[in-house]
Amino acid sequence: MWRWVIVGVIVLVIVIGGFSLLEGSSGGDVSASAVLPAPSTDLAGYDRAIEPYDWRFPQDFGAHPTFQTEWWYYTGNLADEDGRRFGYQFTIFRRAVTPESVTTDSEWRSNQLYMAHFTVSDIQDQQFFHEQRFSREGAGLAGATCEPRCHVWLQDWSAEAQNDEATLTRIQAAGENFAVDFLLEQIKPPALQGDEGLSAKSEAIGNASYYYSLTRMPTTGAITINGDTFTVEGATWKDHEFSTSALGTNALGWDWFGLQLDDNRELMLGQIRLTDGGRDPYFGGILVYPDGTTRYLPANSFTIEATTTWTSPHTGATYPAGWVISIDIGESDPLSIAVTPLAPDQELYGGGIAYWEGAVAISGDASGYGYAELTGYADSLTGRF
Repeated sequence: MWRWVIVGVIVLVIVIGGFSLLEGSSGGDVSASAVLPAPSTDLAGYDRAIEPYDWRFPQDFGAHPTFQTEWWYYTGNLADEDGRRFGYQFTIFRRAVTPESVTTDSEWRSNQLYMAHFTVSDIQDQQFFHEQRFSREGAGLAGATCEPRCHVWLQDWSAEAQNDEATLTRIQAAGENFAVDFLLEQIKPPALQGDEGLSAKSEAIGNASYYYSLTRMPTTGAITINGDTFTVEGATWKDHEFSTSALGTNALGWDWFGLQLDDNRELMLGQIRLTDGGRDPYFGGILVYPDGTTRYLPANSFTIEATTTWTSPHTGATYPAGWVISIDIGESDPLSIAVTPLAPDQELYGGGIAYWEGAVAISGDASGYGYAELTGYADSLTGRF
């Protein structure tokens, strides 16, 4: 969801800590020189999410470089023929560090930075694998385009359309001891979050993103762990957001859920937790029906209550580790579901901000699987972006 906060902090670490963009010399040698300043909170020059957007697909599956921040986010739950379960997350982030595009003779220079997170959860053996990468856009090292076909990549980690309509996408990524090679199929139209895709994050005008989801993409392919390859199938959820925005000054962190129910409905629910213990009322959720139609869920139509906790051995942070979620969808009695992590330790750490993001199971009035993302437990996000 609001991963631009994580991107912003990590970009600061990259630039201030010495990650330089490279600029080729006329003699063919390559020397390192810092050619981009640290990003600032000055939003002048960037486009902002203020009014409903004129969506055009598949073109809008690509990049929107006039906005400061963007990401393409995939999570999925899969199983092999014996029922052995796995989860995965694959996210590529784009961050503009200046609002102006760069005109230069050097193929290395760019005002766009890219970052990727890649994880696999092995539920049977309770193993969690995670890696991240950083790159500049220059020299073809990373990028996002829909010309001629939609393709988002960072080095050899990629999500690439297999047809002109971008209804088939291949995801390939490999870490040190784990890898995935998946084919995803779009079977529902993009679900536009918030007000026709304008997703408000607070009461401030422009503090919003343009946000759509592909909430159920049948997925087939292979997962490799420590040299063993498993043929799997299941479903993937895709989020794509672009914005020039920031959390409110009293935001502590957030809880986000992308849930795929076995009755072919999907739920996105989220809450921004505030420093005073409250919840920001401006962000809600969405219910997607089997035919792809949607229903907006305002923040006051659902509750998220933690039922237990887990303390990380890596960071010492204590996270919720189970929830009861009640949703009033205006059609019958409230839908009440229990959401439980498939493995307690699905924490990403060692990359600027630690957060928990992992596969979950759904029970109660509905069953299914999904993903949860929890921030602000290991590191407060207040005032950090």
